[in-house]
Amino acid sequence: MKKAELIQAVAEKTGKPKKEAAIYVDAILDSVTDALVNGDKVTLTGFGVFEVRERAAKMCRNPKTHEMQEVPACKAPAFKAGKTLKEKVNNQE
Repeated sequence: MKKAELIQAVAEKTGKPKKEAAIYVDAILDSVTDALVNGDKVTLTGFGVFEVRERAAKMCRNPKTHEMQEVPACKAPAFKAGKTLKEKVNNQE
């Protein structure tokens, strides 16, 4: 599902015009992004948790040159599905 399809689905479920649904979707995505940038977790009970995870620096081999090089430490956004979402995906309702 692409963003445009998500907006269409929200518009259909809420009975609102697509322009208004786009504002809702953008507001939610911006809020989640802002929270992650600030180092906060976003917990949507039953759906899952968005958080930022630290990745340590590591050494790896360049497949072209076969030389070892360091990959610097970084932060990466992560999502962990909640129990309800997992059950629905696996049809265990």
